Amino acid sequence: MSRIGKLPIPVLDKANVTIDGQTVRVEGPKGKLEKTFDGSVNIELTDGEIRVTPADSSRHARAMFGTARSIINNMVVGVVDGYEKKLEIKGVGFRAALEGDLLDLALGYSHPVKVKIPEGITVTVAENTKISVSGADKQIVGEIAATIYSYFPAEPYKGKGVHIVGQYVRRKEGKKSA
Repeated sequence: MSRIGKLPIPVLDKANVTIDGQTVRVEGPKGKLEKTFDGSVNIELTDGEIRVTPADSSRHARAMFGTARSIINNMVVGVVDGYEKKLEIKGVGFRAALEGDLLDLALGYSHPVKVKIPEGITVTVAENTKISVSGADKQIVGEIAATIYSYFPAEPYKGKGVHIVGQYVRRKEGKKSA
């Protein structure tokens, strides 16, 4: 049994949760989220707590009930508090600009890199180099941040590229001439 899966999920005051069979809907000040789970887990709302249990003793059900509990918890926290990832661009001539629902990145390539921002996600650019991705869905916020990072990951020699704030980039010493 999963230690995480056994824990009840407290429904926060500002969140409104409805469970319809295997579909969980959560509404709050930051937005609405909905997710449908397969039949391997049972989801119940009682006394302001959500409990997730495996439907049977199969290996798949035991694996999924901890995962389902974490996803539902992230949904509840996301609609109340939201999630945010911060990125920073370092390098000469590297910059970012926001054009409607497109993020335009100049990363040293011969062409600009354009990233489409999905609905429900807010991207802000400060000082042309600091990017903040925020929204209610933890998975989509992380996916957009990872997509932006993947266009030019921070390189270890000069340190230029897209950095995720709080992530350590190991720097290397350059080639020595004799």
